[in-house]
Amino acid sequence: MAQRNTWQRERVREALSDVQGFVSAQSLHARLREENTGIGLATVYRALAGLAAQGDADSLQSPEGENLYRACLTSTHHHHLICRSCGLTVEIEASEVEQWAHRTAAANGFTEAEHIVDIFGYCARCAATRAKERDTH
Repeated sequence: MAQRNTWQRERVREALSDVQGFVSAQSLHARLREENTGIGLATVYRALAGLAAQGDADSLQSPEGENLYRACLTSTHHHHLICRSCGLTVEIEASEVEQWAHRTAAANGFTEAEHIVDIFGYCARCAATRAKERDTH
């Protein structure tokens, strides 16, 4: 079922595009509330879910289990490397993962299998900062 393209949905899309990296619905709602848009949290959740379903937003689950979103930069299937500290996100293609997923599904009698692979770690800048902090302690 397609969502209507309301001004609220468009404003959520714009706000998402203004954010670097992934953001929670609550954080995006807080930004919109600061602008006195009058857009409710439930509307933000619906808009983000719709954008993700249409491929206009990337959606992933953080290691803590929270759904996070960002404006999608690529229309093709891809995966992410995400910094746990600063949120830097790099879109990657992983043909080995694709092949493994299809082989594993087929070997177990599954068809039309889909998958999500996101890798969390520390980017080079944050890793260097963490190392420097460890060295000073």
